[in-house]
Amino acid sequence: MTMQKQIIIWSLIIGASFFTLWIFRGILLPFVVGMALAYLLDPAVDFLEKLKFNRFMATLVVMGFVTVIIVSAFFLLVPAIVQQGVGLAQGLPGYVTQLQTFATERAPDLYAWLGEERVAQFENGLSDLLSGGVTILGNVTAQVMQSGLTIINLLALLIVTPVVAFYLLLDWDRMVAQIDRLLPRQYRDEIQGILKDMDKAMAAVIRGQGSVILLLALFYGVGLTLAGLNFGLAIGVTAGLMSFIPYVGFIVGMVLSTGVAIVQYWPDGLPIAIVVGIFLVGQFIEGNILYPKLVGTSIGVHPVWLMFALFAVSTLFGFVGLLLAVPMVAIVGVLVRFATRKYTQGPLYWGDQAPPDQEALASDEGATSTKGVDAKSE
Repeated sequence: MTMQKQIIIWSLIIGASFFTLWIFRGILLPFVVGMALAYLLDPAVDFLEKLKFNRFMATLVVMGFVTVIIVSAFFLLVPAIVQQGVGLAQGLPGYVTQLQTFATERAPDLYAWLGEERVAQFENGLSDLLSGGVTILGNVTAQVMQSGLTIINLLALLIVTPVVAFYLLLDWDRMVAQIDRLLPRQYRDEIQGILKDMDKAMAAVIRGQGSVILLLALFYGVGLTLAGLNFGLAIGVTAGLMSFIPYVGFIVGMVLSTGVAIVQYWPDGLPIAIVVGIFLVGQFIEGNILYPKLVGTSIGVHPVWLMFALFAVSTLFGFVGLLLAVPMVAIVGVLVRFATRKYTQGPLYWGDQAPPDQEALASDEGATSTKGVDAKSE
């Protein structure tokens, strides 16, 4: 079979897969979460197997432990978070009004320097921005309700997801072996290399970034609660959960918490500084400790492309798209890097020239990267 025919066949398979996902997007949520949960927990099951547990018992123990944690968190934390979130949404217009009054009273010279016309323009722009934000929030909420969080789908999520995760965990090694047996023998090693890179990227997304999100939600939620901030638990958890979008979680959490802190604590500046410090410390920990250690560079996707993918895929698939976007981008990134590498090693890139020895090319690339590191250090 020629390369052209292979490209056509694989393009049709990928297109049919996306079309199928789009058709069944309304029922995908429990299956997507179940698959992610199984992938996340497979190393734990493998570890228990090394301790002489059989696969069934290891899966049962791990799923039982995780189920207890999730149910406990659901009954202990979710009601408080929802209650605070509703209170924050109801009180947000009042907080904005108080902040405007605060700015008018505390910065009269600035207002006098700007002039009434510019102040009016600023206030109108702020009102438009807030109304636009409320509209966007309402649209997102409507999408979420339509695509995953209705009562029926919520019950399906709570019932179907553990069943899907259990059976996938039970047969995980068997499925991997079956996929390996179906690989074309001629390209088996090359395809295995791509799948290993995909596995690293998926591990970075699901295990690594998932751990970062949960740790940040815990840090912000506990930190703001201990600081005594109104709605601190809801703001902190929201900021942590939104941190999978680059900088968005930090900015949203910082703006909300600082605004609430100013209204709540002024003129006492110390609590306000503590609230700001919590987010600055959280951002430092995320960028310098959590992300390098747990995620690393396996994703290899620019933040701009990541944000584009989040908006694009969520538009097509709704709330399920938010869950699928980052793993899909990681997989596409692996495929693009592989295609780029093959292109730079092939005749289309070199033309009539003979491609250089690959070992020499690799050493040249290593030398170039070393020079780049030295230049940065200087």
